[in-house]
Amino acid sequence: MTQNAAGTANTQRMTVVVTGASGRTGSRVAEAARGAGLAVRAASRARGFDWEDPTTWAQTLRDADAAYLMYPSDVGSPAAAEGVGALAREAVGLGVRRLVLLSARGEDQALPTEEALTSSGADWTIVRASWFSQNFSEGPLVEGMVHGELVFPAGEVREPFVDVRDIADVVTAVLTSGDRYVGRTLELTGPRLLSWREAVAEISGATGGTITYTPVPTRSYGEALAGFGVPPEEVELLTEVFDTLMDGRNAHVTDDVREVVGRAPRDFADFAREAAAAGAWKA
Repeated sequence: MTQNAAGTANTQRMTVVVTGASGRTGSRVAEAARGAGLAVRAASRARGFDWEDPTTWAQTLRDADAAYLMYPSDVGSPAAAEGVGALAREAVGLGVRRLVLLSARGEDQALPTEEALTSSGADWTIVRASWFSQNFSEGPLVEGMVHGELVFPAGEVREPFVDVRDIADVVTAVLTSGDRYVGRTLELTGPRLLSWREAVAEISGATGGTITYTPVPTRSYGEALAGFGVPPEEVELLTEVFDTLMDGRNAHVTDDVREVVGRAPRDFADFAREAAAAGAWKA
């Protein structure tokens, strides 16, 4: 058997647990992993896995080879550091040493969660992602855009928006590359910088309609979240995170997507065109 054939055979025998398998990144990671020949074990509440109930973890992790960890609220929350650390230690104890964590690029609040993983004894890789392109087409921002306006506390800062399909391709490549990316922290970005205003303008052009961007102070945005019933502790965390991330610290691109998958990251214009064609912003 050639080395390449052996690698393929090993990949086909690999079972990866994908947390958040019905979510924005997890669903794409599951799809990409299956496409690469991995056996995917979807971890969600519907399948008996609950981040808040450690008694559900072992049945999901047992006999797996690797896991993709995506904490369901914010990776910068104290609960994330506690949960990721505890799950990572349990995974290692069960022989699941290969763990890939989705983190947030430039988010200081996420560092304790990353440390919880790196100190767990796992063979870890951290994937720090920029703001997702799909945050514009999936999730709470969509409703306002459907009605013609995105209100958000990003000012005029520029961001290298990353397509979640690129995150999924990177995670899958990391898992199928042996030890090559063990102990690495990868920063994933799109190929160019856009302000939120420019991103909304590209989406508006793709839809053929008119969507405007209205920047607001972080405090005002937090008050609006509270008015929608978001718990006070979550509002406090989110406003703190937005204040951190929207200071321009992420206004540069990296080459990590190309390094791992051997091609340029997907462009925001392609995302906008495809999402518009799929009806993402139709009323």
